[in-house]
Amino acid sequence: MTVSVLVPSSLTREAEDKREATRKLGYVARAATVFRADRLIVFPDPEGETGRFDGGFVSTVLRYAATPPYLRNEVWGKRDELEYAGVLPPLRAVSRTGSESNDSGSLRQGIVTEVGPDHRVRVNCGLQHPISLNVPPEMAVAEGERVTVRISSRRPVRAKLVDRPLPGLSVERTDLSAALGREDAGVRIAASRYGERLTVGRLETLAGRVEADGMTVAFGAPERGLPSILGIEASAVESSSTGDDAGRSSNRDDADDGVEPTDPGFDLWLNTVPNQGSEVVRTEEALFATLAPLSLRE
Repeated sequence: MTVSVLVPSSLTREAEDKREATRKLGYVARAATVFRADRLIVFPDPEGETGRFDGGFVSTVLRYAATPPYLRNEVWGKRDELEYAGVLPPLRAVSRTGSESNDSGSLRQGIVTEVGPDHRVRVNCGLQHPISLNVPPEMAVAEGERVTVRISSRRPVRAKLVDRPLPGLSVERTDLSAALGREDAGVRIAASRYGERLTVGRLETLAGRVEADGMTVAFGAPERGLPSILGIEASAVESSSTGDDAGRSSNRDDADDGVEPTDPGFDLWLNTVPNQGSEVVRTEEALFATLAPLSLRE
């Protein structure tokens, strides 16, 4: 099951300064980590950007936040976007563990610090010192490259390079339609106050689909929700959310949700804070409010 979280490049449009913008992005990264999202995708919303903190700033800070602390200095060095990186809350992501009998041990990110002879490299993976590892025949690595290391023992150190995607939260930049069009997108959900109200009964029908297929959940920006970003009238979203789409196929060719053609491919629009007591729910608050119930299982 793959979980993807989509946020717009205009996410920090209301921030008064870089410090506040950085802190906000830290809470977004933390929400994605708490609920074990696999991908955090920044999609373009150039009309909503204020110019100070554009998509490049947003994705850089999120990528930094998702980088294990023991690799941050080596990977990022000093960059203007990271001036206030110290205010980012720690993610404290749990290690990914192999589930097969021949796949034991925890997966960690490492960075190649030296390429030596005889297919050996030195890798910094957060242990006391960089470790020397064999490079599997099917892999080719270069100095400065980030790699996946499986650690089966720390004392004595037993580890190996594995040809697998980097563990932990992945941060990407891509178009909204491309993100929703991935084969592993699962149930494609637009979080919006104009969507269908989430109830206990509705959650029961969604939980089974999400557990089986995974999910992709998209969020809007401050004072600029998804309908505004997509140029969709709120009334069109509301009318599309009055019917029962529990049995709709995730294949958009078979779905007829009544939303105008500018909808890039959502399966449903969902209001996960139906009785909000504040006029505005911030994006980082919406992430926690939305991912928490959608992560529940029987």
